[in-house]
Amino acid sequence: MTDTDAETLAERVRDGELRLYELEEHTDAETAAAARRHLLAEETGVGLDVVGEYAFDAADAEPNIENMVGAAQIPMGVVGPLPIDGGAAEGEHYLPMATTEGALLASVNRGVSTIRKTGGATARVLKSGMTRAPVFRVEDVAAAGEVSAWVREHVDDLAEAAESTTSHGELQDVTPYVVGDNVFLRFNYDTKDAMGMNMATIATEAACDVVESETPADLVALSGNLCSDKKPAAINAIEGRGRTVAADVLVPHEQVEERLDTTTEAIVEANTRKNLVGSAKAGALGFNAHAANVVAAAFLALGQDAAQVVEGSNAITTVDAREDGLYASVTIASLEVGTVGGGTGLPTQAEALDVLGYAGGGDPAGSNADALAEVIATGALAGELSLLAALSSRHLSSAHAELGR
Repeated sequence: MTDTDAETLAERVRDGELRLYELEEHTDAETAAAARRHLLAEETGVGLDVVGEYAFDAADAEPNIENMVGAAQIPMGVVGPLPIDGGAAEGEHYLPMATTEGALLASVNRGVSTIRKTGGATARVLKSGMTRAPVFRVEDVAAAGEVSAWVREHVDDLAEAAESTTSHGELQDVTPYVVGDNVFLRFNYDTKDAMGMNMATIATEAACDVVESETPADLVALSGNLCSDKKPAAINAIEGRGRTVAADVLVPHEQVEERLDTTTEAIVEANTRKNLVGSAKAGALGFNAHAANVVAAAFLALGQDAAQVVEGSNAITTVDAREDGLYASVTIASLEVGTVGGGTGLPTQAEALDVLGYAGGGDPAGSNADALAEVIATGALAGELSLLAALSSRHLSSAHAELGR
């Protein structure tokens, strides 16, 4: 690539000869990105030298981005070691987190240190399944009932059609929902180590062809929002989506005082009044302090779909004063993660997954994504412990002030 090549392409775009998205058809990915930066710099007067500095080959990013101009660099840190007794995750883990929020990693690492002092946390994936829910039009409720009955009796036929599109995904169930002349079918798939949204969409389209050919239903939209993807939804809180995962720990009372500078009773009260009562009054779907903070930072570092933090924040934190100490848990109903596909193949994110120890496909299939979910949930638990402690001891603002945030 030369500057002249990029400038020439930028000029052709400016003259209307080419469109921004057509540049890769005429040159390599690096030159195309440089041409777009040149065009933007000329039209906006903004230099994009830093945006144009990145460590990966632009061609490697083509499956993940269109109209590429460069990269947005987010500071990445790490918390740990975090010991976990998981169904899939075992031993100690360092959790990479990418964020621009000062004090976040320091706070989470305080919770990690507390968990480590107890000997570790327990974590389990309780349920797994990626959903897609198309909506069909029918004549009336009688037809809706007919379609629903047919679907319940022919799940095996729908599975055959859906699974013909993938070598990995398995259809687990299909649940009909009727609203007047609308029939929604919520397909649920085991997508193994992939987050699986694209897999589920393609498979469901094939199954919809069978529904249309065998019933009076007409497909209106492949997604009818009952899935529900990247939107707050009670159905995900109840039924789950992706991984439903929980983590818990028992912290002796003396360690609560020594490491968290507060008491078990104070944390219990803060959790009840803030996470439970306050969330209920707000009409929240998540009953937690800031689980999305850990989910978002982990998603950015580990190549997950950042928009699905919406579902990942759908968590409930419970705290209880027991005879032996403070019991704390976090249950995330719809954590949508994968260790293959999507952004997991980008070099930075692939390295971060390697640090965690769960890059690529697992053996057995699905075990790496299960382990990733368990580590993120345990990280969220650490974050909940630390923030609840800061609130109950009235140290939240002073901690931010001390760290200059």
